[in-house]
Amino acid sequence: MKYNSIRPGQDWLDTDGKRIQAHAGSIITVGDTFYWYGENKEKTKPENNIWHWGVRCYSSKDLYNWEDKGIIIPPNEEDVSSSLHPTQNMDRPHIIFNEKTQKFVCWLKIMRKDHTQDATILISDHILGPYEILKEGFRPLDMSAGDFDLVAAEDGKAYYYFERVHSELICADLTDDYTDVTGYYSTHFPNIAPPFVREAPAYFSRKGLHYLLTSGTTHYHPNPTEVACARTYHGPFNVLGNPHIGDSSHTSFNSQISSVFKHPFKKDLYIALADRWIPHLPQIAGDDYQSGEQYQKTADIFKAMFDPDEEHSFSDDFIKEWKVNTSLSDYVWLPLRFDGEMVYLDWKAEWKIEDYE
Repeated sequence: MKYNSIRPGQDWLDTDGKRIQAHAGSIITVGDTFYWYGENKEKTKPENNIWHWGVRCYSSKDLYNWEDKGIIIPPNEEDVSSSLHPTQNMDRPHIIFNEKTQKFVCWLKIMRKDHTQDATILISDHILGPYEILKEGFRPLDMSAGDFDLVAAEDGKAYYYFERVHSELICADLTDDYTDVTGYYSTHFPNIAPPFVREAPAYFSRKGLHYLLTSGTTHYHPNPTEVACARTYHGPFNVLGNPHIGDSSHTSFNSQISSVFKHPFKKDLYIALADRWIPHLPQIAGDDYQSGEQYQKTADIFKAMFDPDEEHSFSDDFIKEWKVNTSLSDYVWLPLRFDGEMVYLDWKAEWKIEDYE
């Protein structure tokens, strides 16, 4: 099947007719080719104890039709202690190119069984690999580091936005080779605990402003997005509100944004790349979905779980009972609309790149 448009939330197949598996990732442009990479969830089903099957990458010339280029960071099936073992919770790969070293630098988030989180850092001479592991178990600034985004500025300096787990968002300067932090950092959006803590930061810049789109903390269940902007990488950030227009479900159109892609060959086209982790959530929740009641129930559960002064009867593994089959998760890509400093996302069942200058 050949595509000539983007259809958010619908099944998206590669040029071989297989479901695209590039979750919680991003797009990097090399020459005139787009490379979309992300978590390979093809084997991640509730019953098999597999969290990931490496990082998969696809290439395209038009952002519609994607050729499978294979698994560029394979799982390590032999070593259960490896951060790349399929049972390890490896999330959100981000890759940036270092002009000085001519290396592609990839950071991975790893959620450990003891609930701490750290990073694995890899490098490669080519976007498609092979990638060499430089560091595992890396705790930037000696912090438990969760969801993140990597940013390479025009002057070559790079920044690492990450969730200090269940606490606040950190912006840390990276070293010249992008494989470590310098020690300089700033803190943003302090919150006591989930569901209020901001995660899944997605950075972009436009007309001298620096933007962050972030998610609340309710595991795979979607929640309202928040947009904030600043005049420097380190802020201070001004929270502007929820960009999703007309979203009565309070679920960001049943999606979570992983990154924002600035189309390099268009004048002002920014695309929010999001995952629809639970495609059938509206059917599961019924009327509670559209009214927002389903989201509120989930938010109340997370608030109770992390509030030491509130008793609750939820088991530690209650999330597993949702049985989210991420091998069937879809994608929601939408163009950003700007009104002054504010950013909006309007629902579009179908749209075309060609409609933008």
